[in-house]
Amino acid sequence: MRMNQTFYSTIITFLLMSCSSDKQTTDGLPFIDVSGNYPEKEIVLTDIADITYLHLSTTDDDYLYKGQISYITKNTVIVLDQVSKSILFFSKDGVPRSRFNRIGQGPGDYINPTVEGYDEQTDEVFVSDFYRNVILVYSSIGEYKRTITLPQESIISIIIDFDDHSLFCYDNRIATLRDLALLRGGSLSDVSANDYRLPFYRISKTDGEVLDYVELPGADLIMGAYYMGRWLSAPCRFAVKCPEGVLLNNFQNDTVFLYNGDKPLTPVFYQTPSDVSLNPKQYVYQCLDRGQYQFFQVNIMREGVNPLSYPSKYYMRYKETGEIVQYKFISNDYKGKDFIMNRSHRKTDGTLTLDGDPYTDGYWFELDLYELKQADRENRLSGKLKELVSTLNEDEDNSVFMLVEFK
Repeated sequence: MRMNQTFYSTIITFLLMSCSSDKQTTDGLPFIDVSGNYPEKEIVLTDIADITYLHLSTTDDDYLYKGQISYITKNTVIVLDQVSKSILFFSKDGVPRSRFNRIGQGPGDYINPTVEGYDEQTDEVFVSDFYRNVILVYSSIGEYKRTITLPQESIISIIIDFDDHSLFCYDNRIATLRDLALLRGGSLSDVSANDYRLPFYRISKTDGEVLDYVELPGADLIMGAYYMGRWLSAPCRFAVKCPEGVLLNNFQNDTVFLYNGDKPLTPVFYQTPSDVSLNPKQYVYQCLDRGQYQFFQVNIMREGVNPLSYPSKYYMRYKETGEIVQYKFISNDYKGKDFIMNRSHRKTDGTLTLDGDPYTDGYWFELDLYELKQADRENRLSGKLKELVSTLNEDEDNSVFMLVEFK
């Protein structure tokens, strides 16, 4: 087991910029001024990405499902049916390939599965089971291969398919215990920040051995609020896969770090002003990196608001120029529909948001088939999307997905 890999952050002097500046860097390190006013920009998706529409075929009733895409590889799309807990495999053009269901209490079975990754070369799909604290490995036809036991007493909330040999994990156990204590009437002043460092580590795909512990600088702030008599944590995507490795952040540092497994953590982006100096507090919920762009979601903590419903601001940074804008994506094929890349499924104003993890150089959006048929009747669809929707039955077919490969 490697020794802890800790990055001791250097002191960086922030040079505050005017809101009209195109370059958002200081000492070569990009940052975003969350109190600034960046221009709003409506961006046609096809101007910055290649778009593919995907319908997962339902010619066989065994491949009808209630759920969403769980994982996408170069050639394969995997779906977990939330009702039956079956795992379905499709080709990238939507043709059914295989399916299996291993729900049960016996060896090699799962209870509450989540698909975490799929290796096409070895035909191994990695399925975590929250209640048993294990990752089960199967073939695409459901042949049980092995069990990876996770570290004892862990509560893994994020698992990322890191490389051919390992998985990267975020262990939420301590934060969960903290929240339970607060629910039972504990005081925030009784909590030692040193007890709540964010526990990241990388484990072997073969046997679960911990290969590397990763400790971010500083301690995790206790972020959240009491809402209707209950303590709720502020949501955050602490780890997100990127082409070079994994992007990590926590509330304390106002910083996004890159971990690639071979060298110390590297800071790649900063928030300014510091979250602790803002009222209301604002923090980077997630940073996404794809193609020539970086995307940031900044959450705003509002008193009396459910932390799960904190309002957000969405930014896109052009890597080449450093320009930052508040973006909104639109599609020439789907008039009247806006797209924001966000882990939430749907906003109350009807805006579709990112649902699922990034894959390769892209992301995917789920397009509700009922809404698509209504939009078609209103002549708001065109191109290949209209052609596809005209062949589908809203009462019998699966939804349509839009795959976005950023240039």
